[in-house]
Amino acid sequence: MRILKLQMQMSVDGFVAGPNSEMDWLEWNWDDKLKEYIIEITEPVDCILLGRKLAQGFIPTWASQLADPKTVDVFAKKMVETHKLVFTKTLARSDWQYTDIVKGDLIEEVKNLKNKNGGDIIVYGGATFVSDLISAGLIDQFHLFINPVAIGKGMTIFKELAQKQHLTLVKSTAFDCGIVLLNYERK
Repeated sequence: MRILKLQMQMSVDGFVAGPNSEMDWLEWNWDDKLKEYIIEITEPVDCILLGRKLAQGFIPTWASQLADPKTVDVFAKKMVETHKLVFTKTLARSDWQYTDIVKGDLIEEVKNLKNKNGGDIIVYGGATFVSDLISAGLIDQFHLFINPVAIGKGMTIFKELAQKQHLTLVKSTAFDCGIVLLNYERK
């Protein structure tokens, strides 16, 4: 069975976005050790899962970085050239390269995808999309990047869990930029 990884940035108080999807609190001055870790966990990935709202910013942002020869790096290339599945009820088709639209039941589609041959799968969000995957017990590895900020209110990925989620801490790392990694696996 394929591994489904979650890579998510969070505030110290557990939010992944502000109440209106604000992301202006994220720490982007990443040190080399953090960048190396991100490359390491994404290297075996051959499929990226996204909700529609996140995809509409995520895909064009990485594509524009890859188009600029001054900013091209290994991670941008990986984000652009890796097959992406965008789960949506509103988009009829994708104009994005390496991207397919999925309209079926989220949980069933992801279960089927995990049972197919292939590399690791990674999910980036959004909040409700990820929350549904967590509630269904489909996330195998949690790579939570805790940013050095508290925002007071916003969106969480651990809302409305049907039952407790027991996790095992695999690794914790403090990076020079102030972000702390909490890497858990589902028990």
